[in-house]
Amino acid sequence: MTIDPKLNHQISVVVNSLGLSCLGGAIFLQILVFSNILTQGYFRAVESNPAILGLEMTLTFFAAAYFIYVYQKVIRTTLNSTT
Repeated sequence: MTIDPKLNHQISVVVNSLGLSCLGGAIFLQILVFSNILTQGYFRAVESNPAILGLEMTLTFFAAAYFIYVYQKVIRTTLNSTT
């Protein structure tokens, strides 16, 4: 039993789109935090909704896992092309 290549490609596109969106959002948030620190000297954020907090934590873990996946893929491709 094999997976249809078209379905495999669609899943790959969805995962890569979600991963890159999470990484882009993280970069944007870092820029907002650092600009706030530069102007006010501190940054304070409080999330009181547990559903939103859970979703943010899930997306953060996904972004970290996706970053590690992409990083390893680039390193392996670079090492294989130099040997």
